[in-house]
Amino acid sequence: MDRTAAHIWPALLDGLTTTMTISLTALLFGAPLALLLAACARGRRWTRVPAALYLSFWRGTPILVQLLITFYILPFLGLELEPIVAATLALALNTAAFQSEIYRAGLQAVSKGEIEAARMLGLSPSAIFINIEVPQAVRAMLPALVGEMQALVKNSSLVSVIAVTDLTRRAQQVASSTFRPLEAYASALLLYVAVGILIAALGLMLERRLSRRGQN
Repeated sequence: MDRTAAHIWPALLDGLTTTMTISLTALLFGAPLALLLAACARGRRWTRVPAALYLSFWRGTPILVQLLITFYILPFLGLELEPIVAATLALALNTAAFQSEIYRAGLQAVSKGEIEAARMLGLSPSAIFINIEVPQAVRAMLPALVGEMQALVKNSSLVSVIAVTDLTRRAQQVASSTFRPLEAYASALLLYVAVGILIAALGLMLERRLSRRGQN
């Protein structure tokens, strides 16, 4: 094996591990906040206004600025965060804004007639939500959630600006140490593409499985 290749791939795979850890953690930690925001957006005005302000900020400003604010401004408030924690927090707060719209749209896609029919049959609100609304909403939301996960992985490439050794940062380090930037960045590109394809394939597999269950 070429020595340069032997140096490139371990470093890039280590960076990919960091990228996926940050992305998955941000997605999971952002989900509860997204559900809360979706509920607030459907509530009364005193809940809708704060939710709308949150969505406007996190959906309307560049992720790079959000990362810098989280990493550099929070210490002025007495909150010192490690780079990887600050990156995960910023991405979680960002994805929560986008996930909330996905959840809201998914719940709105559930047929009102089915909900009314379930109420007439005497089902409790919790039973209706768990057995009728959630399964249909998940099937409707899944393609958008897969897209959001792919977007998170791509957006995570910006965390290198706050010294997180993600895939992009590792590619920069390898390019500097080997003086072969084309190979380093092309390899990183291939890994990003491979991850995107894998996420799409897993999403499609899960979507088909849920569709079969819904038909049964």
